[in-house]
Amino acid sequence: MDRLETMRAFVAVATLGSFSQAARQLRLSPSVVTRSVADLEDRLGLVLLHRTTRSVSLTDKGELYLGSCRQVLDDIEAAERRVRGEDAEPRGSLKVAAPILFGRLHVLPIITRVLTKHPGLRIHLTLSDRNAHLADESVDVAVRIGDLADSSLRAIRFGLVSRVLVASPDYLRRRGVPKTPAELAPHDIIAFEGLDPTNEWRFGPSAKLIRVEPRLTVNSADAAIAAAEAGLGISRTLSYQVRRSLLAGRLVPLLSPFTPETLPVTAVYPAHRTASPNLSAFVDHARAYFRDHPLVPIEAWEIPAIGATGSGEETAATSQINAPPPSFP
Repeated sequence: MDRLETMRAFVAVATLGSFSQAARQLRLSPSVVTRSVADLEDRLGLVLLHRTTRSVSLTDKGELYLGSCRQVLDDIEAAERRVRGEDAEPRGSLKVAAPILFGRLHVLPIITRVLTKHPGLRIHLTLSDRNAHLADESVDVAVRIGDLADSSLRAIRFGLVSRVLVASPDYLRRRGVPKTPAELAPHDIIAFEGLDPTNEWRFGPSAKLIRVEPRLTVNSADAAIAAAEAGLGISRTLSYQVRRSLLAGRLVPLLSPFTPETLPVTAVYPAHRTASPNLSAFVDHARAYFRDHPLVPIEAWEIPAIGATGSGEETAATSQINAPPPSFP
């Protein structure tokens, strides 16, 4: 195997932390990948990877060499694209991953624009509320919500969303409005597993945990919102998920002073895809889309007042999201 191929094998193993996973990604046998990395180490006279029966990790020299290898391979790929003329117009395929509801509400409109503009491009959109592993699943770009772990992935921020507790006006009339997180205890809780994998809810980064006992647990944001609108209880969601329901008055925000945490919405992609015209087309259209439809925390919204009418001098009566909680007879 030539020097570039041994470098590709080393980068794959270092990125994935596994010889077998690297072999699957490169479509080679594990023995070939193992031999390639060993040949590279022999040529350099260095140990690049610590190997145990359970894990593979970089040595200090390996960490230094990994950055150089990635840069070399990225430069070669970019040169090949330029000489083929691929930078002129996106074509071929692009695989995109996104959370289910966010993908349906926001990513699909972006993809519609991209495909309309670039007829030579094909897109495979995967919607799932788990984070896709880009290398293992051959994903070119993924939309993620929340703080990102340190990694070799590049990231572009599109906006911010926030956690919000919601319930229907009917439920709050029947059961009362909680004024503090501690007052959630007697209420019916609708839990969405994709947002809260445990039954402990934290209100703010430094606040104590509140344990809840869900009466209904679902694995779909759509189902949690529908259940809340039906008056089954209080649910914790992300602001973009319930924007339409809040603006329409079907749901009411709760405990806003106790939920100041915001979460970034970002697109992440492998560093070697930076010069890809397909990726650039998606990112450019996404930036334009979010300029027209900005993602902002719920504190920046104005919610139409329940029962407001459009007559007289005031045609769009509104109430700030951080106003005192509603009271019901």
